[in-house]
Amino acid sequence: MKRFDDLTEAEILALAISNEEEDARIYLQFAGRLKADYPATAAMFERMAQEEHGHRHALNELYGRKFGGELPYITRQDVKGFLKRNPIWLLDTLRIDAVRRQAEMMEYEAQQFYAKAAERARDADVRRLLADLAEAESAHETLAQELGGQIVASGAKESEEATAHRIFVLQIVQPGLAGLIDGSISTLAPIFAAAFATQNSWAAFLVGLAASLGAGISMGLTEALSDDGAITGRGSPWPRGIACGVMTTLGGLGHTLPYLIPDFWTATAVAGVVVAFELAAIAYVRTRYMETPFTSAIVQVVLGGILVLLTGILIGSS
Repeated sequence: MKRFDDLTEAEILALAISNEEEDARIYLQFAGRLKADYPATAAMFERMAQEEHGHRHALNELYGRKFGGELPYITRQDVKGFLKRNPIWLLDTLRIDAVRRQAEMMEYEAQQFYAKAAERARDADVRRLLADLAEAESAHETLAQELGGQIVASGAKESEEATAHRIFVLQIVQPGLAGLIDGSISTLAPIFAAAFATQNSWAAFLVGLAASLGAGISMGLTEALSDDGAITGRGSPWPRGIACGVMTTLGGLGHTLPYLIPDFWTATAVAGVVVAFELAAIAYVRTRYMETPFTSAIVQVVLGGILVLLTGILIGSS
């Protein structure tokens, strides 16, 4: 994958063009979904989509003047840490407040991209357009905060608090939640398989310790290396990697530590109770920060956890 700093101005403009086109399609999808119940909000999304089309036309025109008619073939997947967008079909079930947050995050990331690109652009026309687009996306971010009749105060204190919360979610909550889910669920099978295969608490503890630490290292490095934060505004990769790695390790250690209890069946019962608390905590965090309805979150997490747990017990008992 290419680093952002290695991209040419032609490649940056090509990425910007494709990103504007995709964001416009997402906003039109939002508008179509909300039109029946929230016509004013749908009209606002339609206006935002039209403005994104206008940005794309301006970028296309500038590219044609500077580099000719053929765009270089480069996709967002080719650039490390470039803006990521959820597939449109996964956005259909978002609630109005979640739609507002999603649009706000999209515009924030786009503004970060244009501001970063403008800083390193050498051509005066390219730099000017990218800087103008950064300002336009910042205005869209403010507009997105007003969706659903919930007007966000524009004072400095409120703005700083909103930005701090957004960065906290991006840098800590999202990677930490991914780690907690992986550590809590993926380690269930090896730990309980070892426990029921040996019926020895110490052996189960060693397997759980190895699985938790190994998963923590793997997840932490994966998160840190996947996005340097230069474009998306997610900040330094190391805090995100540490958050992900630590929560992955803690998720596995939660149901590993009970196996320090010498009696196997007592240790297993305590571990089962800990697993229940872990799954409930994951569902709560998903509801609190990721806009997932609690009932849906608890069903998804508990179902997945039970299936993995039963897999480990069946394999260990065979």
